[in-house]
Amino acid sequence: MSMREFRLSPLWRALWLAALVLALWLASSVSGWAAQPPPAQTATPTATPAPALGPDRFPAGVNPLTGLTVEDASLLSLPPALVSVSNFPVSARPQSGLSFAAYVFEMYIGEGMTRFLALYYGEFPQAADDAPQATPTISDAAVGPIRSGRLPYQKLRSLYNGFLVMASASGEVRTQLSNAANVFGSDASDINSALIEVPQLEALAQTNAGSRSRNLTGNLFSLTAPAGGQEAKSLWVFYAYLNQVLWEYDPSYQAYLRSQDKSDGSGMFYPSTDRLTGEQLAFENVIVLFVRHEPLNSSKTLIDLDLLFNQGKAYLFRDGMMYPIYWSTASGEYEKKTGQFRPIRFVDRQGNPIALKPGRTWVEIVDVSATLQEVKPSSWKVRFYAP
Repeated sequence: MSMREFRLSPLWRALWLAALVLALWLASSVSGWAAQPPPAQTATPTATPAPALGPDRFPAGVNPLTGLTVEDASLLSLPPALVSVSNFPVSARPQSGLSFAAYVFEMYIGEGMTRFLALYYGEFPQAADDAPQATPTISDAAVGPIRSGRLPYQKLRSLYNGFLVMASASGEVRTQLSNAANVFGSDASDINSALIEVPQLEALAQTNAGSRSRNLTGNLFSLTAPAGGQEAKSLWVFYAYLNQVLWEYDPSYQAYLRSQDKSDGSGMFYPSTDRLTGEQLAFENVIVLFVRHEPLNSSKTLIDLDLLFNQGKAYLFRDGMMYPIYWSTASGEYEKKTGQFRPIRFVDRQGNPIALKPGRTWVEIVDVSATLQEVKPSSWKVRFYAP
């Protein structure tokens, strides 16, 4: 039968018209139906990758050291404050204000001990009124205990274009440090009594602001984790028998939580808390940085780090994964053109920026002789060897 000969019977024509009328009526009288999305099972949504920030350009109001939007964008015009914070003796713990730092650098200072250099930029610490009573708090926001300066501070201060806060320094160190403010204790018999209140810290930042521009870009941030990597639920950092650190990934925080021993040889780890908040320290990124240590005295308590114009291996821990990466302070186009430093840059094996997770970063600095191994599935151990 040809197309010209094809005709609908009267019955089928009536049914077709009735169906058409019914469909038009439903579409016009039940307006809400048209706005309803299709059932979830009928659609397969495609995940949209979170936009990356950096490494060279950041939106206004975004901290280039964290990849996070700050509450007060005017604070980004102030220079970073790098504060020397005690980790030994054990009585210095819990320290005050570490959870607010954009970066914390933990470094070996000799005799099995480490010290922190906490970097504050774009945000200053605040005391929590409802801090748990199980952890002592202080009434006013302050950072500390403050301890003496160390030689590597000068290089880190230069890289981050900031100023130092310390409790003085030995003669051979003090002459090597610039842009430093000294804070002294309120009790000569208490080694942990040196604290700097936040208003004083902010005032120092205002004083050191000057007119010189600073560039703190150079790193990439993304909520999307890099491809590859190995599962890393924990990281055990063995600086010394009486100085061991444990980082454990907590999916509810989407960060690594820090614990430390009490230098008692028990092998027990206890949560590292912030005295201001009473909460355990949680950092989105933990980076193990392998840097050559150079002892400059016979007792090996005067140690410098080969940080400038250099590069080396590192490991990034984020989102419960571990990534072999590299760090670099080598002069790029910007450094050669301006003669100014930029922060330590983190790259992959091809030299491309590796994505840090937006948030705070804790850097464990170890000597190039240190080792990293997986001691059991998803549990990693860094073994530091004193230079």
